[in-house]
Amino acid sequence: MKLLFLFIASALAGTPTIISRREWGARPPRETNPLKINPPPFVVIHHSESQACATTARCKTLVKNIQSYHMNNRGWEDIGYNFLVGGDGKVYEGRGWNKHGSHVVPYNNKSIGICFIGSFAAAPPPTKQIQAAKDLIAYGVKMTNNILESDYPVWALLPKKETGVNNFLAKYPEYDGRGIVIAIFDSGVDPGAPGLQTTSDGKVKVIERFDCSGCGDVDTSTIVTPKEGFITGLSGKKLKIPENWTNPTNNYRIGVKRVFDLYPERLRERYQEENKETNWDNRHKIALAEANHRLSKLDTNTSALNESQKLVKEDLENVVEMLNNFEKKYNDLGPVYDCVLFHDGNKWVACVDTTEKGNLSECVLLGEYSITHQYARLTELDRLNYSINVHDDGNVLELVGLCSSHGTHVASIASAYFPNEPYLNGIAPGAQIISLTIGDGRLGSMETGTALVRAMIKVMKLQATKPIHVINMSYGEHAHWSNSGRIGELMNEVVNKYGVVWVASAGNHGPALSTVGTPPDISQETIIGVGAYVSPEMMIAEYSMRQKLPGTPYTWSSRGPTIDGGFGVTVCAPGGAITSVPNFTLRNSQLMNGTSMASPHVAGAVGILLSALKQRGVPYSPYSVKRALENSAVKLVDVESHAQGHGLLQVEKCFEHLITYSSTQERDVRFHISCGPNNTKGVYIRNKLRLDIIEASINVEPFFKYMKDVSSSTNNKIIFSMRLTLSCNAAYVNHPAHLELSNIARSFFIKIDTTGLPIGVHNTSIDAFDVRCVEKGPVFRVPITIIQPQEIIEPTYADKFFNVSFSPNVIKRHFFVVPDLATWAVIKLRSRDSHAGGHFVIHCMQILPKQSCKTLEINKHVTVSSNNDCIQSFPVKGGLVLEVVIAKYWANIGELTIDYGISFHGIKPSQPNITMLAADGIYSLEVTSLHGEEIFPSITFKNSVQILKPLESKTVPLTSRDVIPPSKQIYELNLTYTFHLNKATEVCPNSPLLSDVLYESEFESQLWMLFDNNKQFLGCGDAYPSKYTIKLSKGDYTIKMHIRHDKKDYLDKLSDTPLLLNQKLPNPITLDVYSSHSQAVIGGKKAIFGHTLCSSTVPLYIAPLPSDKYVPKNNNTAQYLTGYITYAKDELGKKVDCYPVKYILCDSVKKNNNKSDKDKSKMDEFRDALKELKIQWLAKLDPGSTTDEFYNDLLNEYPDCLELHTSYLQCIDPFEPKKQLPSIKKAVSTTLTKPIVKKYMALCDQVLNQVDHEKLLAYFSIKVDLRTEALQIKAQMERQKTTFIEALCRKGIYLCCLLELGDIMEGEGELPSVDDLNNSISEVWHMLLKFVDPVDSKMTNMFVLYFALWHSVTKKQYGRTLKYLVRIQEEKPSKDVEEKIIDVCHTNSWEHLVQYLQRTILSKFPIAYKPF
Repeated sequence: MKLLFLFIASALAGTPTIISRREWGARPPRETNPLKINPPPFVVIHHSESQACATTARCKTLVKNIQSYHMNNRGWEDIGYNFLVGGDGKVYEGRGWNKHGSHVVPYNNKSIGICFIGSFAAAPPPTKQIQAAKDLIAYGVKMTNNILESDYPVWALLPKKETGVNNFLAKYPEYDGRGIVIAIFDSGVDPGAPGLQTTSDGKVKVIERFDCSGCGDVDTSTIVTPKEGFITGLSGKKLKIPENWTNPTNNYRIGVKRVFDLYPERLRERYQEENKETNWDNRHKIALAEANHRLSKLDTNTSALNESQKLVKEDLENVVEMLNNFEKKYNDLGPVYDCVLFHDGNKWVACVDTTEKGNLSECVLLGEYSITHQYARLTELDRLNYSINVHDDGNVLELVGLCSSHGTHVASIASAYFPNEPYLNGIAPGAQIISLTIGDGRLGSMETGTALVRAMIKVMKLQATKPIHVINMSYGEHAHWSNSGRIGELMNEVVNKYGVVWVASAGNHGPALSTVGTPPDISQETIIGVGAYVSPEMMIAEYSMRQKLPGTPYTWSSRGPTIDGGFGVTVCAPGGAITSVPNFTLRNSQLMNGTSMASPHVAGAVGILLSALKQRGVPYSPYSVKRALENSAVKLVDVESHAQGHGLLQVEKCFEHLITYSSTQERDVRFHISCGPNNTKGVYIRNKLRLDIIEASINVEPFFKYMKDVSSSTNNKIIFSMRLTLSCNAAYVNHPAHLELSNIARSFFIKIDTTGLPIGVHNTSIDAFDVRCVEKGPVFRVPITIIQPQEIIEPTYADKFFNVSFSPNVIKRHFFVVPDLATWAVIKLRSRDSHAGGHFVIHCMQILPKQSCKTLEINKHVTVSSNNDCIQSFPVKGGLVLEVVIAKYWANIGELTIDYGISFHGIKPSQPNITMLAADGIYSLEVTSLHGEEIFPSITFKNSVQILKPLESKTVPLTSRDVIPPSKQIYELNLTYTFHLNKATEVCPNSPLLSDVLYESEFESQLWMLFDNNKQFLGCGDAYPSKYTIKLSKGDYTIKMHIRHDKKDYLDKLSDTPLLLNQKLPNPITLDVYSSHSQAVIGGKKAIFGHTLCSSTVPLYIAPLPSDKYVPKNNNTAQYLTGYITYAKDELGKKVDCYPVKYILCDSVKKNNNKSDKDKSKMDEFRDALKELKIQWLAKLDPGSTTDEFYNDLLNEYPDCLELHTSYLQCIDPFEPKKQLPSIKKAVSTTLTKPIVKKYMALCDQVLNQVDHEKLLAYFSIKVDLRTEALQIKAQMERQKTTFIEALCRKGIYLCCLLELGDIMEGEGELPSVDDLNNSISEVWHMLLKFVDPVDSKMTNMFVLYFALWHSVTKKQYGRTLKYLVRIQEEKPSKDVEEKIIDVCHTNSWEHLVQYLQRTILSKFPIAYKPF
């Protein structure tokens, strides 16, 4: 075939006659791609080497023949040419303008291909055929400036071409995932999202939905029956039962659910913002403006106001203050909905009262999703689709929502189906989805052990009815170790016993090595780990980049090997997509990227492969699928293997592999590799010991897929025998050539000779091939990774790199042996181009034994320019290898040359962790500098720690929901802790025995929830305590924690597990460090050491904390303080080189202020003690005649004792908030009677008459009492004042009661007139003001606050009323006080406040603790 290349040039010609594709009968293309360069700089002329055509009919036939040949025989997406020119002088549209052709490499993506129909090797084409071509070219030139690409590359929004999915489905459309079920372990899947309603064969797409976290659980153990068609919900609302409901038993189970438990964080924020704008902002501004207007009308000259006017002014000021306070403390807790559950005779059905009015007929009645596949949106505003499940025979209603949009996006990539827009389809549009939510909405969207185990239990149980074939898990954390852990063991069981193919994202923590997460990094390599790849077409369609770049792994995609040498990344796949998201986002689709998006691509690909295998009756196993993926993937050129694994997924090749080698004896066999004494997954040499020769043992053991048929299982094991050839492409690895393997573990030794290996990373593998069939690829591989580090040269301890060129996603890796005394490093970057900068990633990491890759690292995105040095400091550990990665971000177009360097510094302490006991005196240690750094030690404490012991502990078996098949019961240990805060602070609960481990934990779950003394849920946390801090006011709190395991005896051992409560100090506390012991003792000159020319060691001495810096009684209860110490004076070092310090406090000893009087005999002291005991017990006795007699006896015995009367008052009239609160609305009844009130007042008068208040006032006006017995006098006067104020306030309250409630009080006796009562109340009020200021913000005396409250109500001054109610609520919150606040707001016509407070009251004062 002859080719003629022509530069496009302008020419004068006519407009060509173009026959469209529709006119000549073209088949639709399988796929279309745009040109890389548009307009194209080249035209390529071909001839078809076929018969020529002189008529339009004949030309059309020949064009159709050419298209059929190209698509059927060549397997192309369409006819290869952009245009064809016939002998009839007409142009036939092929792929058309601006389309990528298939006619000549490498010009397909930057040229227009024109084919002359006919064979013209011997003679030229006819004149009119040549002229038609010229006209076409001229037309293209003319239109160059006006041609815009009209076809958006929609096929790249959810890419499928790169991995061969499109070609596979074009060949086998029926293998699109039909008959396959994919479980999505994620944040939940929205069945209402676009593309998630049906499969390609018309079945329901999402067939199961479960929230495995427990976040959506509702306690429905309360059973009620209707009365007159109504039931009373747990919210207190009357709920009308619709007449069309069918309930044979007439029993209804009820519960309540706070809607924010179901809302994802972004939806909650949107709801709060819209609700505040709609129902709060304008109304509150109007109320505040009116209050300020009324206040401004008053005379501003306070001195000219009488007492009544002052109170009115104070009332208006309080109104303004309270309205501002409500605005400042506005916190929308969201509505709480009543839930009704019943059995209609066939199934469980539930209704959620989203109207909040009890009219259930306006609400949706849903059946269990597993049976009905029903779902509904909660409200029109939120658009959150929810469904229900029922557990424990109706005692638990599970409302299934979403904790983020992540899971829906993932499911759409795996399996979305758009019948009218097939280019938007997911990878396996015929597959069905089971949504298993492992993200806990209470924790944002963090996965928990409970959720993971429940999800796996559900997979195991469903295998009998709705078998799950593939699991996608785009979740994970970084474990400290992977060779053990309860959750990892269960994951292995799901794959090994139940035959499920498990696909997981590798993580987004690159570009450093060994950053693969868990999963896929668990004890066995059973899980397919997926890295993220971005193709040139994705760059254009998804990221709107200015130009295409070569396909590459994303910069942030996690890299292998695992920390114990395994591959980690199995394959890579497209890691970005614009596809469906949940309805609550109010979006149709969204761009998301990450290995979270690459994983469902592979899961969907596995789905279509398994669909093909099942329809063809071809056997497979999770192991054969994983091997086929590995052996069929295509290696990306110039891309490091740690990022791509075995290469880019290739579906067609994988299918061929599975079909061709479906009968091999190793199909159902997993080969477990363990290397060296630590049984690692591979050989991973990463240390400073540059040994030339390294020997390692390799153990290979076959494990067989679980089979119920014992006979077949044992027979397969008996006949299993493989003769293997071992191969390695690295000359530095010496290994055996052959291995004979049967059903037994075999070991062999390898020798690695690193002599001459250059500095850097070297990786290879020993591949085992079956000698009977080498072409099927390795049956197992032993990964080998060797890090050859660079030694840092003394004395500079630095290295620099100049004129280093970076294009997008270029990664430079350096490995350094960190000097022993180094404790921090500094890296500097600067651009050499004065007019350009770049987006870079700096990732520096050291791997510590049994520690995750995040333990000692820095991973920063930075901008590098020529104007300033980009400087980053980070901590290092001496003696270990440090990986330094400098990478230009993959999407940062253009080339940039930079200089960069790294320098090491250090001040190494002899004791990295300091634990200092206050009573131990001076604490000493030594520090050694690396090369004479300035030393300026500083200790700062930021937290105090309270050690909590469990108040209750109980181990119980859980329900059938938590039984691992076939019958492994899971138990739950419930622990209850209580604590009190004297001051508001931030707290962070921490169970150190279980913290910082999840997948690697021996226990399956730990979760704590924190409540106030009214059972209001305030927050929760789990395995990673540092993520969860909660701001708390002073008060009493309860923490409930649960731990789960299937071995009850394990849990019983934890019944006394302490909990650490980290409490943020109001202000940081510093501890002084000195250069000598003597200076530390006297508190002299603090330590500071200047720069020296070489390494030096100096002693440091830490003095105990002075008593004035931390006063226990002024702070929250604590057993020790925590903080950190820094040694460097250099700011870069001080910022990152810090070490933990723990300061254990001494137990505070209470001083005995009640010193015994020397003149008193022991008998006198006994009588005094007996007197106090009797008076104390009087207040605790039940009211009655016996108590009255006891009081009278004491009165005769101690006639002058003031406390006796108040103690008796406390007995007969206990000070209970509910009882003492005034009625804001008109009272209709009261338990008080006139005789009782008079009796109470008489007791108060006895106290008031015995106290000389003038003398009391005179005493408290004394500034300094110099008398020798001043302390005893002060204590006596304080007691007298307290008793006097209590009696005074009680009397005032009783007078107010008579004024407000006298008309409805029962009993005989005349009441004083209203004027007399008002005068008496005023007298009491004036007397009280002589001793205390009720409006003082520090006032905490409840008697004073309650009397002030009553006083404001009698004056109808509801601004003051509101202020005192709020003050009381701050001291001791209660539902009764909250309801009074609502009454006051209603009285003031603040309906927006009434609505707001009524909605929050159910969240603030729930009837029970939230269930786990």
